[in-house]
Amino acid sequence: MAALSRTDLPEYQRKNFYLYIDEFQNFITDSISVILSEARKYRLNLTIAHQYIGQLVQGTDTRIRDAVFGNVGTIVSFRVGVEDAEVLAKEFAPVFSAYDLINLELFQAYVKLLINNTPARPFNMAMLPAPPGEAAVMAAVRARSKEKYGRDRAQVEEQIITRSAIPVTPPVTTPPPAVPATQPPAFHD
Repeated sequence: MAALSRTDLPEYQRKNFYLYIDEFQNFITDSISVILSEARKYRLNLTIAHQYIGQLVQGTDTRIRDAVFGNVGTIVSFRVGVEDAEVLAKEFAPVFSAYDLINLELFQAYVKLLINNTPARPFNMAMLPAPPGEAAVMAAVRARSKEKYGRDRAQVEEQIITRSAIPVTPPVTTPPPAVPATQPPAFHD
């Protein structure tokens, strides 16, 4: 909302402001549609990420999804499911189809850019896999994390039970039923 307060500034004085929102669906409010549609003129550059398009629909209300697709400048899509592919295929047509979106390889994405307010031809992009980590560094990080944040398992379980307010009764242990002693059959000649 601070970006919208920039209306007091002449446009030439507004500096670009970049806002990155991961798990975007967790920040959906009534005002987000306004922000999405007004952001560009306030030089608010949004980068939003979420797992699937259905997260942008609340019940039958598609206003957020519609606001996103109506105002988006750039779309980067990795492999998606069938439902998302049907929606995104319209954005990437005629270059890429729903089939292409569903069958992307690891570290591959399709990109649609808006350049000077003109949609560019969609293209594919290859990401580089993360370099392998150094075993000694990883072990040191794990050890430090365990030292700083680790707690005894019994203590954690006790806190979970206490917080959940679930009455816990110790399990009843009943001895197994007694088996009557029997005499082995006698063998006679």
